Amino acid sequence: MAKVKTTFFCQNCGTQYAKWLGQCTACKEWNTIVEEIVQKEEKSSWKNETSPAKRTSKPLLVNEIDTTQEVRLDTKDAEFNRVLGGGIVPGSLTLLGGEPGIGKSTLLLQISLKLPYKTLYVSGEESQKQIKMRAERIQPESKQCYILTETKTQNIFKQITAIEPDIVIIDSIQTLHTDYIESSAGSISQIRECTTELIKFAKETATPVILIGHITKDGHIAGPKILEHMVDTVLQFEGDRNHIYRILRSLKNRFGSTSELGIYEMQGSGLREVTNPSEILISKNDEELSGTAIAATLEGMRPLMIEIQALVSTAVYGTPQRSTTGYNAKRLNMLLAVLEKRAGFRLGAKDVFLNITGGISVDDPAIDLAVVAAILSSNEDIAIEKRICFAAEVGLAGEIRPVNRVDQRISEAEKLGFEMIFVSKHNKISLKNTGIQIKLVGKIEDVVSELFG
Repeated sequence: MAKVKTTFFCQNCGTQYAKWLGQCTACKEWNTIVEEIVQKEEKSSWKNETSPAKRTSKPLLVNEIDTTQEVRLDTKDAEFNRVLGGGIVPGSLTLLGGEPGIGKSTLLLQISLKLPYKTLYVSGEESQKQIKMRAERIQPESKQCYILTETKTQNIFKQITAIEPDIVIIDSIQTLHTDYIESSAGSISQIRECTTELIKFAKETATPVILIGHITKDGHIAGPKILEHMVDTVLQFEGDRNHIYRILRSLKNRFGSTSELGIYEMQGSGLREVTNPSEILISKNDEELSGTAIAATLEGMRPLMIEIQALVSTAVYGTPQRSTTGYNAKRLNMLLAVLEKRAGFRLGAKDVFLNITGGISVDDPAIDLAVVAAILSSNEDIAIEKRICFAAEVGLAGEIRPVNRVDQRISEAEKLGFEMIFVSKHNKISLKNTGIQIKLVGKIEDVVSELFG
C-alpha cells in the first residue's frame, strides 16, 4: 500500500501547495485553496498489454509522416462541423462547456445518434433508461450508438477495449474518477488525472474523445485552468434557457478557426440547425420604427445580417446612462464622443441604450456605422427604411473606414432582399452589375444627409 499524501490545490488555477494559504500566489485569488488526498502508486497503461496501439511512437521526419489516413470525421451536423473546422479530427480531445440545462447532453446525444460510426456514449449523470427516453424523442433508431453508465475510468477502458468504438463521448468529465487518485470525483486532481488518461488513450489509438464540462457561476469551465490547455478544442454552448435559440462558439481550436459560430433552435425533437441565422436576428415588424438599423457582419466565414436597436432619451438623473447588450460599452462611448465632437449632436446629457437582437455578442468593427445610424435615428425619431443596411467602421475623426471582405457582405445583403448598403468609399469593391445599390460615403455627415436630409 502506497503512502497516502495530503496536498493542497487552488480550485481556480490548479497550483499545488504543501500547506494551506489564504491567497493563491499564482492567480492571486482568495479562499480558493482546498485540501485533497492523493495516493501515489505506479500506474499501468490504459490498455491491456496484448492490445496493440493503432499508431507507433517512434520518431519520424516531418516529410515522412503520412496524413492520408487522417480524414476528418463528418458528424452529419453542418453547424457542429463548421465550428470544429470541417469535422472531428482523429485522436483529438474536445471539451464542450455550458450552463446547466442549456442542451449540452442533448446536442452530443443527437450527434452520436446521427454518426455513421461506432460511438460509445458514456454517462455518469443519467441512467441508460433515461438516455433511451431522450434518444427516442430525438431519433428512434440508431444501430451504431452504445450507451454506458459508468464513472470509473478503468471500467470505461475495459468496455472500450471490448467494443472498439470510433468515437467516445463522456458526459461529464466532472463525474469521472480513477483508482490512482483517492480524492472525490470532481476535484482538481481527479479531473486532471482522468483527462490525462483520456488524452493518452486518444493519441495512442487515434480515437477522438468529446468531453462535457460543467461551468462555474462565473461562466468558466469547472476545474483547473490547465484542463483547457490540455485539450485540443474548447467549445462553449450558450444561450438563454427562456429562449429557443442556442449558440455554439469555439474558444480554442488547434485544427481550425476560433471565430466560427453555430446556431441551433431548441425543439421538442432536439436541436434544429439554423442554416440562415438572419431569420432570427432580424425582427419581422411590418411597421417602421425609429432607432433600428441593419448591419452586415461576419462570424468566421459566415456573413450575418443583424439588427441594432438604440434608444436615446433625456436623462432624468444627473448622470446619463450608457447601457449595452451584446456590444462593447467602451466602443459605444467612443462613438458617442465622435458624434458629439465631429458631427455636432448633443448626446452628452441623454441616456443611450443599445441592444443587438437575437442574444448574440458581436466584436466586428464593421457594425459601427449601423450603431451610429440607430442612435441618430432614435435621437431624431426618424425611422430608417428597412431596405437599407450598413457595413463600415467609424474612426475617431468621424471618417468612414473600410472593412474586410466587403463583397461577401454585399452579396449577403442582396440575397436577403436589401436594396441599398452604405460602405466606405475607400473600399475596393470587385462586384459588378449587382442588384443592390452601393452607397459610398466618406464621413458621418454624408450618412446623416443621405438618411435624414
